[in-house]
Amino acid sequence: MTKGPKTRIGAWLARPLASFHLVVTVAVMLTVLGLVMVLSASSVEAYAENKSAYSMFLKQAMFAVVGFVLFYVALRLPIRSMRAMSFPVFVTTVVLLVLVLIPGIGTEAQGTRGWFVIGPLSVQPSELAKIAFAIWGAHVLASRRGEIITIKELLVPLVPAALVVFVLIILQPDLGTTVSLIIILFALLWYGGLPIKLFLAILGTGVVSVAILALTAGYRSDRVRAFFDSDADPQGTGYQARQAMYSLADGGIFGRGLGQSVAKWSYLPNSHNDFIFAIIGEELGFVGGAAVIGLFALFVYTGLRIAARSSDPFLRILTATVTTWITGQAFINIGYVVGLLPVTGLQLPLVSAGGTSTATTLFMFGVVANAARHEPEAIAALHSGQDGRISKLLRLPMPVPFQSVRPSRPRGSAESSRSRGSAESSRSRGSAESSRKAPAGQNGRRRQAPTRKTHDAHEVRERGIRR
Repeated sequence: MTKGPKTRIGAWLARPLASFHLVVTVAVMLTVLGLVMVLSASSVEAYAENKSAYSMFLKQAMFAVVGFVLFYVALRLPIRSMRAMSFPVFVTTVVLLVLVLIPGIGTEAQGTRGWFVIGPLSVQPSELAKIAFAIWGAHVLASRRGEIITIKELLVPLVPAALVVFVLIILQPDLGTTVSLIIILFALLWYGGLPIKLFLAILGTGVVSVAILALTAGYRSDRVRAFFDSDADPQGTGYQARQAMYSLADGGIFGRGLGQSVAKWSYLPNSHNDFIFAIIGEELGFVGGAAVIGLFALFVYTGLRIAARSSDPFLRILTATVTTWITGQAFINIGYVVGLLPVTGLQLPLVSAGGTSTATTLFMFGVVANAARHEPEAIAALHSGQDGRISKLLRLPMPVPFQSVRPSRPRGSAESSRSRGSAESSRSRGSAESSRKAPAGQNGRRRQAPTRKTHDAHEVRERGIRR
């Protein structure tokens, strides 16, 4: 009885486009869940501010539509074009990070100058910088695969560029985005092949740097103190974390019911944003919270499966990095909601209210889905006419198989060329000796051209070759 479902699931996962369908399913389910929970969690605050319970929901729905358009663009984007545009786009995002710090151009909100406000819309350039850095970093590391490179060549220019972005975001200041960028950088270095001892050293340096940043600014140090001693200021710095725990406790196993949260009635600040997981736990209970965690766990499995199956080094590094980045951000958010981590301000991807974050995250889901269509088995299936319903509906272009380009003179190739030359010369000498030792009757039909011309008549007669 138990073997049937497992066999059917295994057979479905063995299909060439199973990874692609899993990515699309997870993206749609998280986005729909996020829209429902944003409507539920923001209705009270939205009505109090705008006299409409749907104002925040409509704004989030609009960015979700933009995100799905970007998802479709990422699906159609050729891998070669993505790599070619990565550096110019990264430089553009750095310029935007500089401009947003200028008073009068950038807008300050909640103590952070990190938004461009254009009419009713607001754009956060740091979210764009995360995407550009991940794609460009994967391109840099993949371009050096197949070469013998030093540690310096592996770290430069990736780490200096990351430090520039770190400084610009810290000046806003935005600790949550800084943590996300650190996750992206470490993922790139790990999947790019950095030696484990050096990786651990850099990881330790990063942890110490984040700790220093968390203790330097007033509001960040207050969050850290509230994490270690929530009873020190229960009505001040520890109020938000305590209310989140109360919401989760009230939810129980099956929750109060959708829309029946008590915490959203001005008890839990940012209930529709940073602490939306607490509202999920209160309204949908432990079952709802476990379902959200299960969706992100499914995304981890799918993303790493795509990375393992891909033959393109760029897609391997990029897919694994994006998977680590999105799930790492999700579990940091869930971690500080349930009280396991200090509050950092990181949003729950595709679930929390946040227009730029939702749109850019859906774009990255589209990139991962594009990588899924470039798996060797998926390419073979698509070129043989086995298009799925989604591919036919969206009229997606055929993926191009990866072709490894061998560098003309890779670093460290001198010794290998000398060894290949000596091996070829030894083989040629061996073939010449075997041709000289062959019987006379067999030399009338030569299997290969002689290595040298013979003009000695006596030697020719001995070999039996007619001149």
